[in-house]
Parts: sequence; C-alpha cells; structure tokens
Amino acid sequence: MTTSEVPYVVFGYGSLIFKPPPHVLSQVPGFLKGYVRRFAQKSHDHRGTPENPGRVVTLVHKVDWDAFSGSDPFPDDDVVWGIAYTIDPLYESEVRDYLDYREKDGYTLEMLDVYGIEDGIEKVVVHNVGCYVGRNDNSSFIGSEQIDALADRIWHSVGPSGRNKDYLYELSAAVRQLAPESHDSHLSALEMRCREWDRNTRK
Repeated sequence: MTTSEVPYVVFGYGSLIFKPPPHVLSQVPGFLKGYVRRFAQKSHDHRGTPENPGRVVTLVHKVDWDAFSGSDPFPDDDVVWGIAYTIDPLYESEVRDYLDYREKDGYTLEMLDVYGIEDGIEKVVVHNVGCYVGRNDNSSFIGSEQIDALADRIWHSVGPSGRNKDYLYELSAAVRQLAPESHDSHLSALEMRCREWDRNTRK
C-alpha cells in the first residue's frame, strides 16, 4: 500500500457509477464540460466477446465528436454527469491497479475538473480528477453508429460481466438519480428501444 499527499480522486461516468471502486472515503456527484458520453467503445472483455464485441460508454471531446458524429441524433442535448470518488490513501496503489485492469480495453487516464451547481451557480467542485477516457485513436473505439443498429448490438450482446443491455439499464437508472439536471438523451433513446424489444419478446 502506498499513500500520497494529494488525494486520489477518480470520476465515474459509466459502470463506476453503479459499481463503484473499492475503498471509497467520500463521493460527490458532478458533471464535465466539453465532453459527450456515448456508446462508442467496443467491449471485448466485459459486455461482449472478441468475436462479438458489445458496446460500452466512453467520453469523447465534444469538438472531436462533432467532426465525425453524423449519425448522432443528439449532438448538443446532454451534459455528462457522474460521480467523483475520493479513495482511501492507504489503498491508493491497490485501487489504481484495480481500475487500470478493469479499464484495460482501450481506455487512457486523463485529469479533468468536475463541476457542480451550488445556489444556482456552476463551479468546480473537484480539481484534477482522474478519468478513464476511450480516445478515438484506440483500437476499441467504434465511433458514431446509427441509433437503431447500436441498440440492436447492445440488446443482443453478452460477455463475461453479463448482458450488455443490463449495463445500459443500470447506467441509465444511475444517471437519472444523480441530479435533477442529469438527463441523458443518448442513454434514454437506447434504453427505450431495448426495453421495447424486451416487451415484444415476452408477448
């Protein structure tokens, strides 16, 4: 175990929201500026297989996404809400190793500021937070897909961590609970399509 003077804080915007890292001392909801959250990353190891990769969310710089997201029906609708977790310094090294392994399929650690709304005013609530970002130059980045085709991939995919659609459902529910402002049109549209197929298969 190692410790550092600066607290280790990591921002969860995907599965870390509903499956937090271990040894969390405190957590605060917040949002990012200049990014979009999209199902734009292949999952070969959690919600799919190497032969049939599922899809999981990643962060993409908004200016980059705008350059190649012609099939995205919600280019400007959403703010990326998530949770900033402060890790017990006694377990910093252990948690770093755990997250590096968990996010190994194409993610890179970046340092970002997390914002919140206090008394109606936006302000930075945590500086220099670690965040795992799937950059568009990594081999697992799939980019923008037509929403129905993407939903179909999510609905059918299964991997070692379970059904891809359950990842979507848990993430959508968790994001809605973060704040009154934490609506995500991309997640909602995918969830609506997948749940409709669920209902149709039960008839």
